[in-house]
Amino acid sequence: MGHDAQETDAAAAVDFKEVQSTEQFQELRTRHRSFVFPLSIAFLLWYFAYVLLADYAVGFMSIKVWGNTNVGLILGLLQFVSTFVITTLYVRFARRAVDPAAAEIRRRMGLR
Repeated sequence: MGHDAQETDAAAAVDFKEVQSTEQFQELRTRHRSFVFPLSIAFLLWYFAYVLLADYAVGFMSIKVWGNTNVGLILGLLQFVSTFVITTLYVRFARRAVDPAAAEIRRRMGLR
């Protein structure tokens, strides 16, 4: 029997409801949510602020900053920058705080 088949058999034998009720799993879920939810809310507020400014503050967004570059263009480009920053922060957070705990839970379940 191959490694994948063994893992499938081990997963079938696990009571996932029981695992979800453990303190370790609850801690992992809390840790994950305490990072993801605030960051998601912050990004959505930032995104909607940009959309609303573009729609209702055309004069502000049209202010020339340098050459033909205006506030709207800079804020639009910062949307991309913030996406990459958030992704980098999450990857670092996951490697440090989520992945080790998830690996320990999987180990206790008999999966890898």
